[in-house]
Amino acid sequence: MATEALQIQTLYDGPRGTAIKILNRVERTDSYLDKLLDTELRATDISDLDKSLLAEIVHGVMRWQGRLDWILNGFTHGNFTKSDVNVKNALRVALYQILFLNHVPHYAVVNEAVEFIKRIRGGKLADFVNAVLRNIIRNIDGIHYPKQEDDPIQWLAVYYSHPQWMVKRWYQRFTREELEKFLQTNNEVPGLTLRINKLKINPTEFLSLLDMQKIPYQGSSLIDYFIRVKSLSGISQLNIFQSGYFSIQDESAALPVLLLDPKPGEDVIDMCAAPGGKTTFIAELMRNQGRITAVDKYESKLMLIRTSCDRLGITNVYPMVCDAADLDMRPVDKILVDAPCSGLGALRKKPDIKWKRVPEDIPQLAKLQQRLLENAARLVKPGGTIVYSTCTTEPEENAFVVKSFLEQHPEFHLEDPSGLVNRAVVTQEGFIETFPHRDHIDGSFAARLVKSLSTLPH
Repeated sequence: MATEALQIQTLYDGPRGTAIKILNRVERTDSYLDKLLDTELRATDISDLDKSLLAEIVHGVMRWQGRLDWILNGFTHGNFTKSDVNVKNALRVALYQILFLNHVPHYAVVNEAVEFIKRIRGGKLADFVNAVLRNIIRNIDGIHYPKQEDDPIQWLAVYYSHPQWMVKRWYQRFTREELEKFLQTNNEVPGLTLRINKLKINPTEFLSLLDMQKIPYQGSSLIDYFIRVKSLSGISQLNIFQSGYFSIQDESAALPVLLLDPKPGEDVIDMCAAPGGKTTFIAELMRNQGRITAVDKYESKLMLIRTSCDRLGITNVYPMVCDAADLDMRPVDKILVDAPCSGLGALRKKPDIKWKRVPEDIPQLAKLQQRLLENAARLVKPGGTIVYSTCTTEPEENAFVVKSFLEQHPEFHLEDPSGLVNRAVVTQEGFIETFPHRDHIDGSFAARLVKSLSTLPH
């Protein structure tokens, strides 16, 4: 077994070979890109330069897979989709570098792909890969895309590399100009946002530490003690990270916690807690006073929360293994239902979701979201608060779920979030809604639902 693993490691040597190995796994299994990449970065003894090239390639191929596949299909006379998975991903990796990475000469990209296929699949397929890539390079300025005037949805889907069903769905909701901005923004490489941990350090001191380490930053326009940085290489090795001075959290993920408005001494449930970014923010706002029950189906995911709490100096989080839809415990003051969702608001960070999702997922997830909210309604005290949130942009998982819930539960009302968060992200209906192209953060949704003090059985 060890010998076989070593042979595979040798076959898929170097950042490009490792990229192909990861992309093969994404295509063949339910595995998510970030987990596979993380495993490789931990297990492989490669330089920081090669690590960043590997991350750039796998994320880039996933972002642009729609456009890459269209081009490759054209240059293989429609045979690309039938190709062996190693050939497909070797061609994608090479074409991504040819189109999007300027620092690698084209001939070097072609040679690397050809040598890889020769090693894995032999000379005949290596000749095929060589011919296809050289033909593309010769005709690079004459690549044809679908005609905009014939089929605007297909053109947008191919050119901006999104599944056609997604573009079709958004085509009905946005103007053409806004839709292009949305698709374009989904393909951008996001920066990092840091949440300063005020349990351990005050914001002024933290900023002076960034200055000392010559890390450029800017403040968030939405939340005071959130800081934006372009990137932090080897982040987990940084002393300021290990000391628990900050967490990485997009502002969109922090807004539901601000909306929950947890106070020191309160009893709170985070119903879908892993990996723990929101749980730990709740704890920081509660200043370690009170109790947070952090619920997740899997013990392995709760371990991530325990590790974060240890690093951040958090002591009032109590992890619980349970399916949140079946959770049964004493009523509490506040509940966060950060529901499992299609994730279509976070495509910049998780581009593989584009190709994993199917249209049927959305109504299926909406049913689960409704079940979670129903259970939360039972578990919150009269006068208590539920915040329902997602990281998707789809109305069926957002406003529709909340409106349906409020129709069934007259004892709850929607509370205006304007006093708790920046008004720029509040809709006329009183929801929080964000979009990457409008707000420069992930797409998200949140609603604050308050239970009346005198609740009659319904």
